[in-house]
Amino acid sequence: MKAFSYERAASAESAIAGAMRPGGKFIAGGTNLLDLMKLEVEAPAHLVDVNRIPGLDRIEPTPEGGLRIGTLVRNSDLAADMRVRRQYPVLSRALLAGASGQLRNKATTGGNLLQRTRCYYFYDTSKPCNKRQPGSGCSAIGGFNRIHAVVGASDQCIAVHPSDMAVAMRALDAQVETALPQGGRRVIPIADFHRLPGNTPQQDTNLQAGEFITAVTLPPPPPGVQLYRKVRDRASYAFALVSVAAIVDAQGGTIRGARMAFGGLAHKPWRVPVAESALANAKAGQVAFAAAGDAVLQGAQGQGHNDFKIPLLKRVLAAVLAEAARA
Repeated sequence: MKAFSYERAASAESAIAGAMRPGGKFIAGGTNLLDLMKLEVEAPAHLVDVNRIPGLDRIEPTPEGGLRIGTLVRNSDLAADMRVRRQYPVLSRALLAGASGQLRNKATTGGNLLQRTRCYYFYDTSKPCNKRQPGSGCSAIGGFNRIHAVVGASDQCIAVHPSDMAVAMRALDAQVETALPQGGRRVIPIADFHRLPGNTPQQDTNLQAGEFITAVTLPPPPPGVQLYRKVRDRASYAFALVSVAAIVDAQGGTIRGARMAFGGLAHKPWRVPVAESALANAKAGQVAFAAAGDAVLQGAQGQGHNDFKIPLLKRVLAAVLAEAARA
């Protein structure tokens, strides 16, 4: 690990000022950043500890009937909150499917959104990686790519986003609140928060330099059954090969509406409105489920070792939709 300076910020404004220093970086739980620093994948010159900023560790109701989740709310606390468990069970289930109890006790809401890919080659500094060093190449293309993207990838990068929480929040249409370096605030729909790799795979999000996440807001809970299903190589301590966050409003064997977001498929939580439209007012059954799966995976392309993700996602989605329709 390379040497760095350190400060504790007392406010969002002072945190931003510190992060705007050359090589500045925010740190909260550090569950991802410290690993990257130890491997010298990232080498910030200055760390700004945001854990002491008051008011950012609260979960509060909004006037509209939703919830506002402070950026420093720990994953364990968010998953255990009774309002989340009752009104947004897909989020609670997604959080509990991620990492381990020890990591969830440290990991924060804002940090979870910002965690970086677990691509083997990104973590191995001896291998070319456009995300780590733009222009060096993508070792996963033509390499061992079992965990990599089948949709939304580019010839520059085929990494996937690792978060379970972000997938559930994408299905819930969450919004990310931030404080801006130039002053003021903005609200980013989570659909626009993460980026596909394109020609700039080193940019994971649409945040500006120094922009600081202050909260995530959930709208009022949507109608329907909420489910989260994660398929991985082992039952714990593993990231998703594919995951499905589904909110399905069904009655009498007919699906009146559905929201679906997917993990393990792309560089960002994946959601396809056409697939949701295909399920609206459709009779629950394998025909409708297969049509939705085809729409989600339109244009999907395996890279060899990860070809299995395409039929796997279709089977997992069909199972989740069938369970929701029966509930």
